[in-house]
Amino acid sequence: MSSKSSISNKIFSKRNLLSGFLFGVGLIAFVDEAVFHQLLQWHHFYDKSTTQIGLISDGFFHAFSWFATVGGLFMMADLRRRGKLNLTNWWGGMLLGAGGFQLYDGLIQHKMMRIHQVRYVDNILLYDFVWNLVGALLLISGIALTKSIVRRRDS
Repeated sequence: MSSKSSISNKIFSKRNLLSGFLFGVGLIAFVDEAVFHQLLQWHHFYDKSTTQIGLISDGFFHAFSWFATVGGLFMMADLRRRGKLNLTNWWGGMLLGAGGFQLYDGLIQHKMMRIHQVRYVDNILLYDFVWNLVGALLLISGIALTKSIVRRRDS
């Protein structure tokens, strides 16, 4: 394989990963917003103000999730059109994006910034544990999948 071809393959590998990552961030943010913000009404994206401000912040959060999702899908369509779509790499990126965002939300937004909690109850520990465990499992799955791709490529 030529050096130019090797560089091209690495670029497309990164694009597959980025496309999946964006889609994963958008998907998990959409699930969070639709299920926990709208259906269960456990929290808003920003809960340190009025309900109206919380709903406005939910709207911005929802728009963000769709921009990430659509951006990831446009990249995926371009990769497919070029014949460079690698679904295993893409799924690895998707799991990395979903897990990374879930952990960021649970650790940074919930605990450090305290802009909202998973649910407002007396004993939040179980909710935090499950929230962050799901994020960690998604992230670990994404890491394992992408490492297996790198091992196969390098062998």
